[in-house]
Amino acid sequence: MSTDGQGSSHWFDDEAGPVVRPYAMTRGRTTSAGQHRLDLIAVVVAEPHADDPDADLALSPEHVDIVDLCRDAPQSVAELAAGLDLPIGVVRVLVGDLVNGEFVHVNRPVPPAELPDEGILRDVINGLRAL
Repeated sequence: MSTDGQGSSHWFDDEAGPVVRPYAMTRGRTTSAGQHRLDLIAVVVAEPHADDPDADLALSPEHVDIVDLCRDAPQSVAELAAGLDLPIGVVRVLVGDLVNGEFVHVNRPVPPAELPDEGILRDVINGLRAL
């Protein structure tokens, strides 16, 4: 925090503009419903039938930015955080809000334990080749 010599303090950098604290973007929340599914590689996909997020006054500019990025192409939570220069925790809360508002949905990657065994896949391929 700097002062201007007259005792008033600035909560902003002259070049960058006002600083918005991460907790202000999430309204002080550190979690959101459904957030337990939002690991770093979870993929966020915009709902094609969703209303225009710009028209929803309850959404912040960061919410709208997330929907816009996901409309261009599905994005992982990590990609969204990097692209928006926001902390992961903030992105998780914002994405949780968007999931609840049905603006986006989240696709989780298949855990390695649930993937088919490589040997079985090779046997299937070899069987198909033998036909």
